[in-house]
Amino acid sequence: MRRSFKLEDLDCANCAAKMETAINKVEGVNKATISFMTQKLVLDADDARFDAVLDEAQRLISGIEPDCRIAR
Repeated sequence: MRRSFKLEDLDCANCAAKMETAINKVEGVNKATISFMTQKLVLDADDARFDAVLDEAQRLISGIEPDCRIAR
């Protein structure tokens, strides 16, 4: 499943790159891209684990930039 999400309070392009790298290492992720310019996360992950992957992505994002969150 491939879905796009708005990222709220993403303030740093370097942080966005770190987030993208971390999310791509999560089991079940086929590909994740984060665009700092558009403030979007595009996540392609296994259908069966999509919600768990999204929760893990939020955890990783919060660890890098505490105020940033995925708008669902």
